[in-house]
Amino acid sequence: MEIGIDSFASIVSDSESGVEADSMQAMANLLERIEHADRSGLDVFGIGEHHRREFLDSSTVTILAAAAARTNTIRLTSAVAVLSAADPVRVFQSHATLDLISGGRAEMVVGRGSSIEAFPLFGFDLKDYDQLFAEKLGLLLHIRDNEIANWSGRFRPRLVDQPIYPRPVQNPLPVWLGVGGTPQSFARAGMLGLPLMVAIIGGDTHRFRPLVDLYRKAWLEAGHPENEMKVGLHSLGYVANTTEEAIADYFPGFSANMTRLGKERGWPPMTRERFEMARAPLGSLLLGSPEEVAEKILRHSEALGGIDRVTFQMDNANLPHEKTMQAYELIGKRIKPLIQG
Repeated sequence: MEIGIDSFASIVSDSESGVEADSMQAMANLLERIEHADRSGLDVFGIGEHHRREFLDSSTVTILAAAAARTNTIRLTSAVAVLSAADPVRVFQSHATLDLISGGRAEMVVGRGSSIEAFPLFGFDLKDYDQLFAEKLGLLLHIRDNEIANWSGRFRPRLVDQPIYPRPVQNPLPVWLGVGGTPQSFARAGMLGLPLMVAIIGGDTHRFRPLVDLYRKAWLEAGHPENEMKVGLHSLGYVANTTEEAIADYFPGFSANMTRLGKERGWPPMTRERFEMARAPLGSLLLGSPEEVAEKILRHSEALGGIDRVTFQMDNANLPHEKTMQAYELIGKRIKPLIQG
């Protein structure tokens, strides 16, 4: 099982005062953390895509390219690229270039996106939400597999004998499908033969088992090789030396941010009771000591019928840079050996 980090390049702010960090310093800290993740033995680092004041990840591949020049072995991926509001040709070219810069360490996780600000920003209509994604995913996979593109669709001018360059080091360039809780998305990943990255940000992880089984069923019915099937798990979480330390570090910022986000999306406030449910043995939150979190990851893997990758997302708690660096090291040095045997 691979283990890594997903980041939204958060501009960390003080939970009480609301004062934001300097953007240039926040970016420098992020790149330092990616370097530290590489040195700590983590397998993968992902950068999300948002177009909001509190995040610096609107140009995902730019950050990953900077990280590629400062790292050696860690794989670098989008997490996720909002393909519905992007040009698949440019998405492919950018990640192919990243693959060349990194020496074959680039990947992409593509999805429809849970944040919708990219649609009006780039002139797309939300009523075309799924149709845009399906068509653009088809084009992305076409140009990944064909140097000369011949393609036509509804939302983009057709391509006739059009060469697409550069070509990546890896053939094929890894493309994962990022999904939430929509059965059609799980089935789509299976039918297309794409690795699956499941984002679980609440509730009990085991409740996703029927959806993961749907993915596996669709994969096998489409005739893809069983040994190439992959399931990844993206979870909120944080690790400290002790569970008590992890809770004390994480809860204040997590509660404030989730309550603020809940006002936008219609969720109830994040209370201590809801927090404790999330970090309970079956809950989705990966929080605690290295031993406790490793045990929970293995329990989640068993509940989902086996997982191949797990990534932590800890940008949602206003954690200090030094605390986040410590968490990365604990994940790489203490959790990874426990889950990989």
